[in-house]
Amino acid sequence: MNFLADDELHGRGSATRDEHITALFAASQFQSLGLEPGGDNGTFVQKSALPSPLPARAQQRITRFEDTPRKETWNAIGILRGTGAPNEVILLTAHLDHLGIGPANASGDTIYNGADDDASGTTAVLALAHILASGPRPRRTIVFALFGTEEMGGFGNRAFLAHPPVPLNTIVANLEFEMIGRPDPAVPAGTLWLTGFDRSNLGPELAKHGAHLVADPHPAQQFFRRSDNYALAQQGIIAQTVSSYGLHKDYHQPSDELSTIDFTHMTRAIASMVNPIRWFADSNWKPQWSPGGRPDTPRPDTSHPAPTTPAPASPK
Repeated sequence: MNFLADDELHGRGSATRDEHITALFAASQFQSLGLEPGGDNGTFVQKSALPSPLPARAQQRITRFEDTPRKETWNAIGILRGTGAPNEVILLTAHLDHLGIGPANASGDTIYNGADDDASGTTAVLALAHILASGPRPRRTIVFALFGTEEMGGFGNRAFLAHPPVPLNTIVANLEFEMIGRPDPAVPAGTLWLTGFDRSNLGPELAKHGAHLVADPHPAQQFFRRSDNYALAQQGIIAQTVSSYGLHKDYHQPSDELSTIDFTHMTRAIASMVNPIRWFADSNWKPQWSPGGRPDTPRPDTSHPAPTTPAPASPK
């Protein structure tokens, strides 16, 4: 967290040198754990060219505040191969980018560190990789994927879908981790919420096996549609996001810094998911969409519903 949210990474701006450094950092973690590479040419990094020109909204923002070329994005991918059912895959994801440099706040700070959004989720995926890779090898394969450019249009998840490290039809479910660095006062203490909780039986089943998961208390925000999970869900994959974002005022602000993180909450949040994920990886149970729960067929998703808190002009 200290590395990811440090000023030296300039807010991990989408498709910047700092996003690339972040992907390399995550890749080094995956490599040190002995995971199989899931990136390009036997590496842990997947690179993808961005559209040229970029969508107008993204281009307008980056030329105003950080006029550097945005030509490529990077994902970091590691694979923990299963022993009994290696062709059944559980996908654990987060996004490693943030807003980079933006409008100054009242203190003159222009670095949007993104400690909660989403250094917390990236840290969760890396921590789960460490824990699961150091234990007994699971029955199913677990893929750990950290996506670039979520904040600028989801080009990282599109690259993953276009060139997946495993066949998409083998992915049993995707759990995205997004903004778990602070508790949400709208839910009981010690719990996380799952976007689209009623859309499938994934959340209720994981809760039966010890996950501290409850329904998203902010349905009007449509968070199910606002993370990388949605692109996978549009492909028919059961894909939902674990979060505890309580609509705090630091969202998409320079004040989203390490000092605001509740590490006791975050540590317990990650720990609460370990045994349920281990059970899931060792089981033969497969989640199903609830009637009407699966999103419509894939279509361009160029914008997300606006948050209730003020934010700089960003495609997220």
